[in-house]
Amino acid sequence: MSILFTPFTRQQLLPQEEKLEVKRKKSELFIGIPNETSYQERRICLTPDAVNALTFQGHRVMIEAGAGENSNYSDKEYSDAGAEITNDTRKVFGCPMILKVGAPTVAEIEMMNPQTILISSIQIKTKQRAYFEALSKKKITALAFEYIKDQDGTYPAVRSSSEIAGTASILIAAELMITTDFGKGLLFGNITGVPPTEVVILGAGTVGEFAAKTAIGLGANVKVFDNSITKLRRLQNNLRQRIFTSTIQPKSVMKALRRCDVAIGAMRGIERCPIVVTETMVEHMKKGAVIVDVSIDTGGCFETSEVTSHERPTFIKSNVLHYCVPNIASRYPKTASLGISNIISPYLMQIAEDGGIESAIRCDMGLKNGVYSYHGILTNKIIGDWFDLPSNDINLIVF
Repeated sequence: MSILFTPFTRQQLLPQEEKLEVKRKKSELFIGIPNETSYQERRICLTPDAVNALTFQGHRVMIEAGAGENSNYSDKEYSDAGAEITNDTRKVFGCPMILKVGAPTVAEIEMMNPQTILISSIQIKTKQRAYFEALSKKKITALAFEYIKDQDGTYPAVRSSSEIAGTASILIAAELMITTDFGKGLLFGNITGVPPTEVVILGAGTVGEFAAKTAIGLGANVKVFDNSITKLRRLQNNLRQRIFTSTIQPKSVMKALRRCDVAIGAMRGIERCPIVVTETMVEHMKKGAVIVDVSIDTGGCFETSEVTSHERPTFIKSNVLHYCVPNIASRYPKTASLGISNIISPYLMQIAEDGGIESAIRCDMGLKNGVYSYHGILTNKIIGDWFDLPSNDINLIVF
């Protein structure tokens, strides 16, 4: 009996790769939503429906009692959606992940545990160096709504807020023209036999676009000024109709302002928005005309603008009624809360699906763009330059 041996080839003797299916481990989130303490802030990050979607997936949501009242959501609605309601503020800030519309104060950061994940707006112009030092001390990973990018490269939270502000600016002007003693008693509409209301909009961004859409829908004559021909062209394409557009030239702006009933400030700038309308120009406007300066968030584009509040929103200067309330979106807290919730909820689901914030920001460049503090390390150069703080590129830390 003979045994035959088959010689092994070199390929067979080499170690062979074994293909294994690698499955990401899902993460369970424990989210805390405290009461908003920022001035005039009435919104909440998650609606009861969004909370229900999260708790249905096995995540925990703890909400401070009364956090949703300003947005017309009761504690019972959140409780029925699966949230845990508590009166203990420290208990809420002790959650591993904190959601806030307005950025927390330094005192609130002190209540957070080390390595907490914070998702909120940042509103950099209202911050001080101590805020970022407090984040660093607690080694907090913080993401800003304003910096998170969508798949198409836009900033969804900024756009949502701008859409509300643009639409609201016209509705507010329409209300002021008929309800105040100083108002002209004009109906904001094109009634047969009555000349239409004249509206001037300064700025052709998202705010300007939605202001124009609303004004046109109410039957007004609209004129839009901006120094970007590209923005003006995009505005007309989005409106799907031709309206008066022009670059910002003092004589043209002055001529339009003298005839208008409403002027909307919707300019933006890198640091402070440019002042387009001087006090002299305002003096030449019609008596009883209305100015709504949406740009007041970044300084205002009318020289006569002064910051007002939701409680006392208007003042009169040069016989022109001024409305200069920052954060107009908070005037419509339920609508604004729905907008924020619709944006942030999918990201929360994604973070859980990817196994935590670390994996999520590796997989999603837009979400990574929202990170400005990573385990206490400042990762946003603009913030670093603004406050003279050392910063690191997030792409060199997380890759």
